[in-house]
Amino acid sequence: MASSTTLYIKGDRDVEVTKQDVTLGDILVMECSDKTVLPKIKTLRILKFKKPGQQRCVVSVLKIIACIHEQYPGIEVQNLGETDIIVTYENQKTPPLAWHILKTIFVVAVTFFGAAFSIMAFNNDVDVTKLFGQIHELVTGQETSGFTILEISYSIGITLGILIFFNHFGKKRFTVDPTPMEIQMRLYENDIQTTLAEDAARKGEELDVGTMGAADPSGGHRS
Repeated sequence: MASSTTLYIKGDRDVEVTKQDVTLGDILVMECSDKTVLPKIKTLRILKFKKPGQQRCVVSVLKIIACIHEQYPGIEVQNLGETDIIVTYENQKTPPLAWHILKTIFVVAVTFFGAAFSIMAFNNDVDVTKLFGQIHELVTGQETSGFTILEISYSIGITLGILIFFNHFGKKRFTVDPTPMEIQMRLYENDIQTTLAEDAARKGEELDVGTMGAADPSGGHRS
């Protein structure tokens, strides 16, 4: 192999696998001018999970490069992705449809009643009913019946405000921007991934050059 051959690798921050023997092709996307070497590199095993059940292992990109150089010392590796990859192993068992329906009903009920309680608690705290009554009496000179244009407009405004803020209704998205819920979920995932990577590094459990890590690193061998 020519010494000028360059292999470009890219890995996401968090990767899920469904088999205990994890190869480079399972966690990376690669590109190389020498197309004959790509299938061989993809079969190089980087780690092996010894026990069944959900497990995680943080793999350093240096360990990946060392695994490649062990078999192909003349190749130049350029990393275009993350420096630490969180590999999650989990047996993919599809739960029954009834379980999905029950979870959906539970989430919908909690969201609906939780939101309704929050709105009612806010209205009660600031005494919106009394405020509307004072405004109605000030403008019309008559006592409010409790069901006027103010209450109707307020209810419609809350509904429209929620829909506009969350940027979707059912499967209908109003704009191409991500919804606030999607943004918060991505931020939450990023915080989890950062915590996992930093904890593994501090505890010495990261699969890196010169370390064994939490899993059995078996780089340099083909599956």
